[in-house]
Amino acid sequence: MYNVEIRRPRIEDNEELHHFFCTVINDTFAREGLSDLIDDIENEIENKKQYLKCDFDSNGKNRYFLIALDKNCNKVIGTIEYGPASELINTCTNGALKELYEIGTVFVLPDYQRLGIGSLLLNVMFLTLLNRGIKEFCLDSGYTNAQKIWKKKFGKPDYLLKDYWGEGCDHMIWRRCTNDIPILFSR
Repeated sequence: MYNVEIRRPRIEDNEELHHFFCTVINDTFAREGLSDLIDDIENEIENKKQYLKCDFDSNGKNRYFLIALDKNCNKVIGTIEYGPASELINTCTNGALKELYEIGTVFVLPDYQRLGIGSLLLNVMFLTLLNRGIKEFCLDSGYTNAQKIWKKKFGKPDYLLKDYWGEGCDHMIWRRCTNDIPILFSR
């Protein structure tokens, strides 16, 4: 059994988190059959690094990260963050969600997936949003494997963009109220 700690990142975690993003994003693209999209992979990694920098620069005001650590080996094994809705969400919804916060950067190292760590991060984030008085949030996904998880947790997406990433590759966006989300510590 893993001994998991959820906490805010510290500046000394920066290098490890950059390596973490490289690992999980490369793995995610590979699992999606998209390993050949080198520029997209690099852009995604750089985007996550910039989000983390925004968190550090604003002390969590403009972006707010939480990380999961395996305390047995003091290693980052997962991340989640929230911040303003992305340009992609704003464009795809004609600005309908531009005032909402987006939950994103939900990543778990491949060897730690399917153990409930992502659910734990999500539940702690829900509590954080509730504690901060945030009543609504959104999230999106273009990854088919992640979409299965999000549909199981949140039901049908509010926005379904058929073939957005190419034939058979949809993009999904959910809008949810924090008060309507049951906080269940399960996978």
